[in-house]
Amino acid sequence: MWQRSVCVGLLALALGYLCLLGPELPPSALRHLSASLLGGLRRARSLEGRMVAAWQAAIVRPARGWARVAVGVNACVDVVLSGVKLLEALGLEPGDGKNHAVLSSRQDLKEAFAHFMEKGAAAERFFSDAESFHHIAQTASEYPGAQLYVGGNAALIGQKLATNPDLKILLCGPVGPKLHELLDDNVVVPPESMQERDEFHLILEYQAGEKWGQVTAPHANRFIFSHDLSNGALNMLEVFVSSLDEFQPDLVVLSGLHMMEGQTKEMRQRRLLEAVASISDIPTDIPIHLELASMTDQDFMSNIIHQQVFPLVNSIGLNEQELLFLTQSASGPHASLASWSGVPDVGVVSDILFWILKEHGKTAERASDLTRIHFHTLAYHILVTVDGHWGNQVAAVAAGARAAATQACATETVDTSKVFLKAPLEFVTSQIEAPSKMSLNPDEPVVHWHREGISFHFTPVLVCKDPVRTVGLGDAISAEGLLYSEVYPQ
Repeated sequence: MWQRSVCVGLLALALGYLCLLGPELPPSALRHLSASLLGGLRRARSLEGRMVAAWQAAIVRPARGWARVAVGVNACVDVVLSGVKLLEALGLEPGDGKNHAVLSSRQDLKEAFAHFMEKGAAAERFFSDAESFHHIAQTASEYPGAQLYVGGNAALIGQKLATNPDLKILLCGPVGPKLHELLDDNVVVPPESMQERDEFHLILEYQAGEKWGQVTAPHANRFIFSHDLSNGALNMLEVFVSSLDEFQPDLVVLSGLHMMEGQTKEMRQRRLLEAVASISDIPTDIPIHLELASMTDQDFMSNIIHQQVFPLVNSIGLNEQELLFLTQSASGPHASLASWSGVPDVGVVSDILFWILKEHGKTAERASDLTRIHFHTLAYHILVTVDGHWGNQVAAVAAGARAAATQACATETVDTSKVFLKAPLEFVTSQIEAPSKMSLNPDEPVVHWHREGISFHFTPVLVCKDPVRTVGLGDAISAEGLLYSEVYPQ
């Protein structure tokens, strides 16, 4: 690091000396030397610094931005605290771990927490006893040091968008008094969306090496549980759609379909058909973005793809786990890949994204509205669009990557001392067809390529070395990408 600083200092000194000699040098020589020295200054800056500067230049507002955005339908309060301290506050003694698919008592909670803490594995469970859960939630939310945050994909996206003072945000979901208090003043909540009680999601954290009785955590992780009936049944979907007439949004953002996984198969099937009917009632001139989230039931994901949900929306946001699960559920390209190894291969990701838009996106022969996908993983983002439908996507993908760096590090701007480049400097655009080989230029960090009427915009992410807060990071990324996107009238 100090060598780079010395180099920059010497180059700057040389440039200053050159200016003093300027009158005695021919103009052509002066221009050549100046260009060489300035080029040296640029090269002396870090890759990360050059990328940030290039992003800043590329991130421009669209010619036609959004004024009113309606977001629904999953919302809750995330209560984040030490798992060991909560269990101690509840008077629970350490004991043997045991996995439970559903928690029905404090004993189940104690055993399940010990089970996953010992493995250092993340897990999420439903707590079936309402009264017992609400007592635990009250103890957790009042515990000294507990942190209360806006939770739920829709609420997180609405909260992120609301930081823009030019936007008016409608949030429809199960909003209780605490969540209402946490929301930005710029967020409008329809009265029909208010509940007497908040939906609390308890996030019990533990650190690497932390002990509880005989259990020692090998890794830092978290155990999440809730008694969330409203979000699980998508109770606010019809309220959300009916509120659009009065609000008149320019854009609708929808999330929460994954919450239905906790329902019985019959209930889930019926509710999904009702959801499709409700989404169909949204006027076709209002673009819809669907934010996907973690799922485990392949049949349910297949139903979401095939039962007219994808064709009803214009845009999708998802990460690498959701993308792989999607192609496995629908027998798409690279479906035999069991899991990602390290940074997801750009060519494999590109093949799956291309397939989604080719098989389920808008074409001259297919009645589908799907024309855009925002893919995000730790090391890079890709925005994929059907040509002629979206603009300003260079700015949108760069803005999403910038949001990932600032939110993870909890900084106002990208602090290059706190981030590092993890993306590949070279990659191929496909693992199926004859690929193009791409090289990353930090001074032009958005890489663009075409494939059969579909455009790809790739940019690296500057990964935070010591992340402060990663909950809701994907939602913040999608929100920022949408904020800078422009949809073309058809």
